[in-house]
Amino acid sequence: MKIRVLGAYGAEGLGQRPSAFLVNDRTLVDAGTVTGALSVAEQEAIEHVLVSHSHLDHIAGLAFLTETLACCGPRRPLTITSIEPVVEALRSGVFNNVVWPDFAQIPSPGAPVIRYRTLVEEAEQRLGDLWVMPAAVSHTVPAAGFIVHDGTRGFVYSGDTGPTETLWKTVRGLGGIRAVILECAFPNRMRALADAARHLTPELIERELDKLPADVPVWIFHIKPQFLQETAEELSRVDSGRIVLLEQDKTYDV
Repeated sequence: MKIRVLGAYGAEGLGQRPSAFLVNDRTLVDAGTVTGALSVAEQEAIEHVLVSHSHLDHIAGLAFLTETLACCGPRRPLTITSIEPVVEALRSGVFNNVVWPDFAQIPSPGAPVIRYRTLVEEAEQRLGDLWVMPAAVSHTVPAAGFIVHDGTRGFVYSGDTGPTETLWKTVRGLGGIRAVILECAFPNRMRALADAARHLTPELIERELDKLPADVPVWIFHIKPQFLQETAEELSRVDSGRIVLLEQDKTYDV
């Protein structure tokens, strides 16, 4: 299984793109950025988008991806997949003919650009060539982390979260987990903001490590670009042998 990092950050900066990961060329995990990182042919190859929650830094790329697909002519619908509250937020708050065209009805209801799929929490479900299990995480809006695998090996994706329990309990005891992709938004000095926004800091990650699968690498994403150096330095003092900062435009194998 290969994971291509389209965007590794918690916001947009000069040369830094919001969070998005392309798995096996066909499945997006979050979509903070898409068209700015992929060719049109690569965009057309995407079949599924797995969305952790409805905040813009995780869905903004859907707007221009759907526009590209609409302009490229007939094709199978792109499936936008998440837990029910997230699907409903996208349906009513984004693709609503006010913020953006309702591509679930365009060019026609029978042959739309997108369709929606709702996942059952804490249940394993097939998504293309992958298996996915969503589990709740602790954020300011309904949000899910995901356990993703191909039948042999896989990874855990936290989405946006503060200290959390359900996702880690769901992962506990599972075999084949090769990486945990974990958010870290702010440096330690911004703990009050992290708590209010339900994000993690390096100190909070240090506390979370005991909940995670033992001896599994922890790949960090979602650092706010303006605090990158400071946060990276603090993370290096947590567990330098286990924690890796994901690099934008790099492809990782699990």
